[in-house]
Amino acid sequence: QVQLVESGGGLVQAGGSLRLSCAASGSIGSLNAMGWYRQVPGKQRELVTSIMRGARANYAESVKGRFTISRDNAKNTVYLQMNSLKPEDTAVYYCAASQYYSVNDYRAVDYWGQGTQVTVSS
Repeated sequence: QVQLVESGGGLVQAGGSLRLSCAASGSIGSLNAMGWYRQVPGKQRELVTSIMRGARANYAESVKGRFTISRDNAKNTVYLQMNSLKPEDTAVYYCAASQYYSVNDYRAVDYWGQGTQVTVSS
């Protein structure tokens, strides 16, 4: 069983940057895919970005060019670097992982983190 713990959330002004971390209890190299979702009250949880075992990444159009996902297998940690933040990026961000499949559909996610709050002020 894989445990995921997010950290790095907080309050930042529009245009600023924030770096989120997702630490796994086991080897992330054994996971086929990892990624980040976000959710705001009253809205469906949406995929922000994901990265496959081979390090191929995809991004939601709303964050493309501003966010970057990366992984450090030695530290069993996945990061989300967020630049040029906008108020609409405000949400709870969740780390997600799939043992055998993609995380692009929430129904395929095997493991979820507890979430970390990101708030972007105008």
